[in-house]
Amino acid sequence: MIGRMVSAPFRSWFLSLFVLAAFACSAPPAPATSTAPPTPAAGFPTGEIVDLSHTYDAQAIFWPTAEPFRHDKVADGMTPAGYYYASNNFFTSEHGGTHIDAPAHFAQGRQTVDQIPLQNLIGSAVVLDVTEASAANPDYQVTVADFQRWEQQHGAISPDSIVLLRTGFSRRWPDAGKYLGTAERGEAAVAKLHFPGLHPDTAKWIVANRPIKAIGIDTASIDYGQSTLYESHRALYERNIPAFENLTNLDRLPPRGAHVIALPMKIRNGSGAPLRAVVILPR
Repeated sequence: MIGRMVSAPFRSWFLSLFVLAAFACSAPPAPATSTAPPTPAAGFPTGEIVDLSHTYDAQAIFWPTAEPFRHDKVADGMTPAGYYYASNNFFTSEHGGTHIDAPAHFAQGRQTVDQIPLQNLIGSAVVLDVTEASAANPDYQVTVADFQRWEQQHGAISPDSIVLLRTGFSRRWPDAGKYLGTAERGEAAVAKLHFPGLHPDTAKWIVANRPIKAIGIDTASIDYGQSTLYESHRALYERNIPAFENLTNLDRLPPRGAHVIALPMKIRNGSGAPLRAVVILPR
């Protein structure tokens, strides 16, 4: 009886309301607002960060013929206006402390520090451990056989790699006598240098067979201390492969899987520059 008394417009409105209510009951609940921290950008590695750079200070080791690091205080204290202010001047040679060798260091017309593509300073770490051989012979030179042995154990070195040579010599820092083989300064001291490096034949093999982005070592030079022709420098730099020298903490890195970020001071026309290098360890 009541149904007969309900008007057509009212019946239409009631039916619509019923359908909407049924849909609301059957629809999934709205997702709750998340309070979790944002997820890192896809593709960017996450993990523990390891510093591969020595500190620049009065004890920093430089090539015997290079001017050492200097840090001169300009201001340090309260100003007449009542606020604290500190400022300093610093001086450094390009090739001392943890630094980068730009290809232009030994190859005319090749990239200077400011010209090295940023993508060549970021890459997958390949860590070759030659600490045992280097401890037995401070003039040890990393061989092709060392690379081939590493690849047999860990797989081929990919083109996006940054190779890091671990000799163990960073443990001797900042004792120049133990690290360089001599604490003497000046041109005559260069002939007394003794530390491991990369054999020139291996540098040539890398250039011909493994197009890596860059190479690094925990000694003062990519060539060993007794080198007089710096052939490994020349072979690598001719192909615009830069080197990171005086690295540290390579003992904390796995043979592969870590990610290197090595950013130098951007010096126009620089043959080298101070370097802050870090590695992100795999989780």
